Amino acid sequence: MTTDVPTVNAVAPHDVHIVPLTAEHLDAVLAIERAAAPHPWTRGIFEDELAHQETRSYFAAMVAGQVVGFGGVLVQVGEAHITNVAVHESFRRNGIARALMVRLMAAAISGSATAATLEVRTSNVGAQRMYHRFGFVPAGVRPRYYPDGEDAVIMWADDITSSLYAERLAALTERTHHSWGNQ
Repeated sequence: MTTDVPTVNAVAPHDVHIVPLTAEHLDAVLAIERAAAPHPWTRGIFEDELAHQETRSYFAAMVAGQVVGFGGVLVQVGEAHITNVAVHESFRRNGIARALMVRLMAAAISGSATAATLEVRTSNVGAQRMYHRFGFVPAGVRPRYYPDGEDAVIMWADDITSSLYAERLAALTERTHHSWGNQ
């Protein structure tokens, strides 16, 4: 699998598919991670995460057979932790992160999580808005959380197994499918 990424103009949004992430995807994932994160995860970290399938779920967003985004969730003791969500810069603002989050939250719920948490850079207001659509609300700050010294906003979504949350997730799923067609 090559790490070349098609340009946005060459791909229709309905061509995006969310699939389980595998070791075959790691070269492309690492390229996206290096571009998106000042202190990216290493191949070893991703390989370790993929080796723990009983508590972790990772997904890749694919366009024309190429990885254009990825995300992961860890579920333990009834809580889910969104570990990362990243989209290739050429594909941002096309609903790919939203589609990944739909899949991650569904995995969290099927893994028996009743609440979910994540950390997000204080400067990443766009991501905070997206997470808010998924019911995440700020619950605190981790000072100097990131290696470059930036603080992280801690966000939580409670009662993710409630009927209200199911309605929220269904609406976000419908919005994604309406934008892209059935996957």
